[in-house]
Formats: sequence, C-alpha cells, structure tokens
Amino acid sequence: MKRPYQLVISYFTKGQPRTVKAKKNIFYSFILKGIDIFTGILIVPLALSYLDATRYGIWLTLSSIIMWFGFFDVGLGHGLRNKLAEAFSEKNDEMATKYISTAYSSLGLISLVLFLLFFIVNNFLNWQVILNTTEIPVNELNSLVLITFGFFFIRLVIQLINNILFADQRPAYKDLITTSGKLLNLVVLYILIKTTKDSLLYLGVSYSAAPVIMLFVFTLILFKKQYRKYKPSFRLFDFRLLKDVVNLGGKFFIIQISSVVLYTTDNMIITQLFSPAEVTPYQIAHRYFGLVLMGFLIIVTPFWSAITEAYIKKDIQWITRSIKKLLQLWLLAVVLIVIMLLLSKYVYYLWVGDKVIIPFILSAAWALFIALQSLNTLLTHFINGIGKIKLQMILALTGAVLNIPLSIFLAKYMGFGITGVIAATIIAQILSLSFCYVQYRKIINFRDYGIWAK
Repeated sequence: MKRPYQLVISYFTKGQPRTVKAKKNIFYSFILKGIDIFTGILIVPLALSYLDATRYGIWLTLSSIIMWFGFFDVGLGHGLRNKLAEAFSEKNDEMATKYISTAYSSLGLISLVLFLLFFIVNNFLNWQVILNTTEIPVNELNSLVLITFGFFFIRLVIQLINNILFADQRPAYKDLITTSGKLLNLVVLYILIKTTKDSLLYLGVSYSAAPVIMLFVFTLILFKKQYRKYKPSFRLFDFRLLKDVVNLGGKFFIIQISSVVLYTTDNMIITQLFSPAEVTPYQIAHRYFGLVLMGFLIIVTPFWSAITEAYIKKDIQWITRSIKKLLQLWLLAVVLIVIMLLLSKYVYYLWVGDKVIIPFILSAAWALFIALQSLNTLLTHFINGIGKIKLQMILALTGAVLNIPLSIFLAKYMGFGITGVIAATIIAQILSLSFCYVQYRKIINFRDYGIWAK
C-alpha cells in the first residue's frame, strides 16, 4: 500500500505531459494565490485606515478608468499567446523568437505614442468633474493621473512576459510575479501609514509602481535564464508575423474593449449616479465573492494553451475529458459561493468592521454574477484556445452596448440603487453564457458551421 506522500507524488506525475504540467501549475498557483488573497485582504483595511471611504472610492474609480486603456495592446498579448503556443507545440524556436520580438517592438512603439498623446490631452481634462469630487485639489489629481498612466503604459509592454508564460503553460510563474507585486505594495503601504498621512497621490504611486517593478525584475531574470534563446530583439521584427498576430489579436482586441466596458464602467456609473463613497461597498462585495472566481481561474488558466496544443494535435478526447472535470469543479464552486453568501455579513464585519455597510441584496447579486462568470470563463477559455472567437466577439460587443444604459435604467429609474448596476451585468453575462455553451457543444461534436466555426 502506498504511503500518503507517494500518492501525492503519483498524482502530480501521472498522466499525459500537458496534464501533468497543468496539475503542477495549478498546485503552485493555489499556494501563490493564497498568499496573494491574504495580502489583498490586509491591503483593503490598511488602505481604508490611510484614506477615508470617499478618497479610497476615488482611487478605485480612477483604477477602473486606467483599466479601460488595457485594450490599447490591440489584442497583441492574446494573439501572441495563441501563436506562441503553436510555435512551442511544433518546437519552432526561431518562429517563437520572432513572434516575441515582433510583439515587444510593436507594443513598445504603441505605448510610447499613446503616452505622448495622453500627456497632451491630460492638460485639457478636468479630473474633478470626471471623478465627481472637489475634495482633492486639481493639481494633485492631475499629477496622480499622469504618474499612474505613465506606469500603466510601461506595464502594458513588460507584461507581455505573462503571455509568454501562458503560452508555455506556466501560469504559476505569472502568479509569482503578481503576488510579489502585491507583497511589495503591502510593504510600501505600511511604510506610508507610518510616515505620511492621508495622501491619495502617495497611495496611487505605490499601487502603480509595485507591479511594474516586479514585472521588470522577473522579465530580466526569465530572459536571462529559462527563455534566453527567445530573448527579443528589434532586428527580428517581422511585419508578416505581426499581421498573423493582429488578425487573431484584432478579434481579441474587440473582446477586450467590450469586456473593459462591461466590467469596469460600473465604478464610474456609481460615482456619477450616486457618489464615490458608494463604490467602496460595491467593490468590497466584488472582492469577497471574486475570491471564488480567482480560485477557479487558477484551475482553468493552464487549459487555454493546453487546449491550443491538443486541438492542433487533434486530441479531442483529452479536451472533452478535461472540460468534464472542470464542469464538476464549477459545481463545487457554486456550493462554495452559496456558503460564502450565508456567511457574508460576518465576514464583512471581521474584514472592514462597521466602516462600510454592504446590503445582503448586493451580496446576493455578486454571488450570482460570480457563479455565472466562472462558468462563462471555463467555456471562453476553451473557445479562446481553439481560436474560434468571432461569435464571442459579437456577444462581447452586444453586452458592452447594453450594459451602460441598462445599468442606469435599473439603478436610477427602477430604484435598485447600486445593486441595479451589477444586475445589468448579470443579464449581459447570461446572454453570453447561453451562446458560448451552444458553440462549445457544436465544436466538440464536429457540428460547428458558419458563425460557430469562425
């Protein structure tokens, strides 16, 4: 009879190579995400003790605005991920190096141009009006915005290392980078609390700089060691390969824009309809139930590029077997979400005390949304891995167009308050989920024709 540690070792070494790789990355990612989650839990009350709820709400709203600009990579990241996964599966190191060099060169140029344009346009923007606040001086807000956007555009380029790690089916490395950035952020925030007082500028700079620093450090290390032979070079830029990446990435680009509108405009809507302070309970509920989605993403993420490899090698049996197991795990996630909802009142009190009140109906809405989004994430990872994303692009656009007017209608005119904002997103999620499930069934049964196969 095998001993417990032998059973554990056998579990992580038994199976097809891509399955073994996925198991190991999921295991390490859970450990790293556990640290990341614990760090995030500590950061929220510390930030609320450093800033009041209104100023913290302003920062959350500004952060969501910055995220809107994430689509300016024009889908290069996701396009690189799929094309690189193909090159890795075919062991074509020369092609992989050219893809990486082309992506870094083109995205570096895009980021530089965008920052220069933003630097000019920012002089004509009134951020007090945009953020619906008069508590922060105009000069301080302008400085904060310029600095955080500057760090963002740097991050846009150097976070390509994450797509390389995804393509190589090593998402645990990406989680290591993210967790290291979060830990650095926690340390800097603690220092700020001890040495300064109530500075939105200092907090914004620390939040923006920490992830960029860790991405830069790990990028240097990885290209010096594991990915030395793939080190990017401007002379290896290939316009033909850029067209390949952009053709696929363009669809991801539209999906990204739509997703940004769908998932990050909520803070702005709440700020404008109500006040920045109302963003805080909304986001605390989001972060609480979002822990389940975060955990589910750890499990699902390695399968994107693994599905790309399996589909290229026509290993449909492995794909169907993997999806079936992931669906079973999703059901367990739903049970966990229900338990979290029942305990939410007590968890909120332990987490942030009585500083912020979160209505039960808001928690219930977030619980439903996270359950639906987790299932949708599973299906879209399958579809993304195969690259048949035109339908998903149309659904994402439809959801983005519906979300803002529907949010305003439910929140303001139907009297649902901030709960109406997440309710609108739930409706868009159900629409996407229904069609994605049908597409999954058609693809897996070789009945995908027309729009289902594009």
